[in-house]
Amino acid sequence: MGKEMSEKSISLNRMLALEMGRVTERAAVCSAVWVGRGDEKSADQAAVDAMRKELNVIDIDGTVVIGEGERDEAPMLYIGEQVGTGKGPKVDIALDPLEGTTLTAKAMPNAMTVLAIASGGTLLHAPDCYMDKIAIGGGYPAGIVDLDATPAENIKALAKAKGVQPNEITACILDRPRHADLIRAVRETGARVTLITDGDIAGVIATTDPETGVDIYMGVGGAPEGVLASAALRCIGGQMQGRLVTASEEQKARAAKMGVKDFNKKFEMQEMASGDVIFAATGVTDGWLLDGIHYERGGVTTDTIVMRSATGTVRRLKSFHASASKFR
Repeated sequence: MGKEMSEKSISLNRMLALEMGRVTERAAVCSAVWVGRGDEKSADQAAVDAMRKELNVIDIDGTVVIGEGERDEAPMLYIGEQVGTGKGPKVDIALDPLEGTTLTAKAMPNAMTVLAIASGGTLLHAPDCYMDKIAIGGGYPAGIVDLDATPAENIKALAKAKGVQPNEITACILDRPRHADLIRAVRETGARVTLITDGDIAGVIATTDPETGVDIYMGVGGAPEGVLASAALRCIGGQMQGRLVTASEEQKARAAKMGVKDFNKKFEMQEMASGDVIFAATGVTDGWLLDGIHYERGGVTTDTIVMRSATGTVRRLKSFHASASKFR
């Protein structure tokens, strides 16, 4: 009986992982209609509506802990919203229905639909504020880089661990005025800087793939995106640290309401996403991690990645959908 129950549990978890891939696929196909049309709100709303519709037919008792805002900002998938049929396991859900609304509106690379689920109470309830982040891919001893070290110290330590000179290291950083000093400090070591306009989840995950050329992600981006990125690294391998950055008393109050007590706390990856984590993402536009939605005669193709931390499984799903109209 124990063996049967164990095998059944594994099967159900595997099925749930594939269901999450179907959720991000639906959201990607629906939002892709707006690629290049200059309408960020419509692209985001299309992804939200599709993601909610798909989540609500899955047998889970889900609570959105990372979402698109508070209840009064509905129809977005808001923090605290209950999704699923209520008949399955209790899970926390972190999601970004469209990571890269501007990228989608301008038909730029790396837009994707993203979500992560984990056992209830195991995802950091990060408010809609900023997070200072540092991340590297797998294969390095623990503690090689640290959020409290200087950019030069981190670049040199990573280079030494990789067995190269600092000028062979590439850092990915969001192209923002607030990062001027960081970019200067990284370049002073001789390292290269790859600047991205948006999409820092993809920037973090890029550190895990040698083909991207990105070795380290550094800088301040969204806190919700930080939790989603840490969920991905839990599954695929890597290291990440983050610290919340509040820009106003209102943000600090919201963070406190969500249970944040120490605003100087440095969160390790395992604190942001613990337990059994499933991560799924589907490309909307072509990018580092995924191909975007491509239209072919009679349908569309999607490119999805589904990962699970407990098994270390990474599935790449290239699919053809005979009729895109059924997604809308």
